[in-house]
Amino acid sequence: MATNAMVVEAAGKEVRITNPDKIFFPTLGKTKQDLVRYYQAIAEGALIGIRGRPMILKRFVNGADEEPFYQKRAPNERPPWLKTTTIHFPSGRSADEVVCEDEADLLWVINLGCIDLNPWPVRAADVDHPDELRVDLDPTPQASWDDVRQVALVAGQVLRDHGLEGFPKTSGSRGIHINARIEPRWPFSEVRRAALALAREVERRVPEIATSAWWKEQRHGVFIDYNQNARDRTVASAYSVRPTADARVSCPLLWDEVAGVDPAAFTIDTVPKRYAEIGDPGRGIDAAQGSLEGLLALAAQDEAGGLGDAPWPPHFPKAPDEPPRVQPSKRRRAE
Repeated sequence: MATNAMVVEAAGKEVRITNPDKIFFPTLGKTKQDLVRYYQAIAEGALIGIRGRPMILKRFVNGADEEPFYQKRAPNERPPWLKTTTIHFPSGRSADEVVCEDEADLLWVINLGCIDLNPWPVRAADVDHPDELRVDLDPTPQASWDDVRQVALVAGQVLRDHGLEGFPKTSGSRGIHINARIEPRWPFSEVRRAALALAREVERRVPEIATSAWWKEQRHGVFIDYNQNARDRTVASAYSVRPTADARVSCPLLWDEVAGVDPAAFTIDTVPKRYAEIGDPGRGIDAAQGSLEGLLALAAQDEAGGLGDAPWPPHFPKAPDEPPRVQPSKRRRAE
């Protein structure tokens, strides 16, 4: 047992932080304790994105410069107050995953070396029906940051046009995420179908800078990754610190900030001050639950016009109407 430890109080509980002086961000000299203090400062904002959700533990036990390992199953040694829930993977296997409910849970997860937070888009009470649609804007190497911002604004309008309210945030890397709460009525397959329809509509509106093409050789501009809505896919949630040299943060934004946003402005040092001054731009997300019916009607319209399914990630079972899961260039050579 490590002797170098500190105890923090949160939500009426004591959380033991081991090796608080361990360097997690070498370029900045930031330690595990600095990471804990950051999450204490923005705890309620972070909890909005993870509360009640099963979460994959992405553990950077040796800091941001080293490769993490992914732990889907909750550790056997955990506090008696920590909740778990059983989830099922596309492979048919299942696991009991950690579910955070309060600040003590959050800090316990950070102590395990989780720099960023990676929850499922479902609640523990119903793990088969997502309550969040996720729009992940992933720029190609040739895309500019302004392309990402412009595609985000178009994606937000597409959501509004179809009855949903999107909440944007920087990804903490090269992209932008937009989350929209939805009624937990539809299975993962239908949520992904709605996300694909959204991606295709954004592409139609700004074809010069947006793409829904799954294969990298066919992409240009900004890829709208509809497959982030498939079962067992997670993205870093709001206020997650990312494993970058500058400890950049996936920071919620107001829509009027998107057009001029600089992602480098949001770091482990700057975000707590912003949070204290303006509050959380994403605080209204839980009250903005909407219906997928508009996007599903758009999907049906696309399908009637001849647009079928698009490729799934490689570890998923082949879908009945999925196109060949082979890169187009290799497919042509085979023919």
